[in-house]
Amino acid sequence: MPYDVAALRDHFPALATGVAHFDGPGGTQTPKVVAEAVAATLMGPLSNRGTVSASEHNADGAVADFRAAFADFLGFPANGIVYGRSATQLTYDMARAIAKTWAPGDEVVVSRLDHDGNVRPWVQAAEAVGATIRWIDFDPATGEVDLDSVATAITRATRLVAITGASNLIGTIPPHRHIAELAHAVGALVYIDAVHYAAHEFVDPAALGADVIVCSPYKFLGPHCGVLGADPELLAQFWPDKLLPSTTVVPERYELGTLPYETLAGATAAVDFIAAIAPGNPTSRREQLRNSFAAIDEHELTLRQRLETGLTAMPGVVVHSRAAHRTPTLLVSLPGRKTRDAYEFLATRNVLAPSGQFYAYEPYRRLGIDDDGGLRLGLAPYSTTDEVDRALAALADFLAG
Repeated sequence: MPYDVAALRDHFPALATGVAHFDGPGGTQTPKVVAEAVAATLMGPLSNRGTVSASEHNADGAVADFRAAFADFLGFPANGIVYGRSATQLTYDMARAIAKTWAPGDEVVVSRLDHDGNVRPWVQAAEAVGATIRWIDFDPATGEVDLDSVATAITRATRLVAITGASNLIGTIPPHRHIAELAHAVGALVYIDAVHYAAHEFVDPAALGADVIVCSPYKFLGPHCGVLGADPELLAQFWPDKLLPSTTVVPERYELGTLPYETLAGATAAVDFIAAIAPGNPTSRREQLRNSFAAIDEHELTLRQRLETGLTAMPGVVVHSRAAHRTPTLLVSLPGRKTRDAYEFLATRNVLAPSGQFYAYEPYRRLGIDDDGGLRLGLAPYSTTDEVDRALAALADFLAG
């Protein structure tokens, strides 16, 4: 069955405005079914979780459905799925909990390729207990991970390696399996920030070599929140700070306070929506997700190649997204021009491609771009050929002005 992007777009009320959204890496538009799930849950009846009234059952069901959906999405057991306000919050909480097992002389490995949400929590947690930070580097000319730096960074003292699933700035997908094998050989955990990766690729913890994966549903058509997945037995090894009366059961011990049941319902609806894009004929939702992501990947790759061809042929544009294995997210700079000005000009043409560093503090510094920000064009499942052409035409007009 061909990928029917026009039919897909009909589910997104926001797309009727005519704006071409290349801001998906910062957060996608939302299908109507997700908003309806949020509204239906709020209108309930809805109470705190329990087993007596219908309103309590509704709350409990929202949590159970959410864990089941993200078990399918992330490939971990349902009781290894943790809700969080954001991926950054979840990573901070996990860093503090895991760091209780570290001591001076232990080492933690982070990456120059990562969003700061998967750098600073680990750096600060390590500093608090006297552990040492080591760095994985990347080549700014190619966007590829420096494998020599990987071999040097991971030692017998390594306790955890934090690595991005894919760079939210330039799209690079690191050699996860290679990194994980080195980490596991010395008994270290592998923590993967899949916030950008999970918006474009089917998440397979075994293939990635991941012990813990974190993602953000609002990057893949859902509401604003974060989700963490891990083996429940691994989660049981750590003790986050918590209120005394609150449960010690995993995964609830990591979820502080009353959960936003409406948000959980919206996130579940987003998983179901993706699974239905190109489900094929499998019997499980996880296999439907695998098929849908294969179709999404093919669609986005075609558009990425068209966008890249246009950008690389355009005088005055430097494309920094060059790795062989990467997502459909392109960062460009415009030597002699401000990308902020390009961002504002494109907006007048109903093309939204933001400029900035996008919290990718380390990779932006490593790229050495002589500007306050780069122009980022990210594709999403609802992106079209016409939108790509509009973006290229608008950027050409800006450069000619």
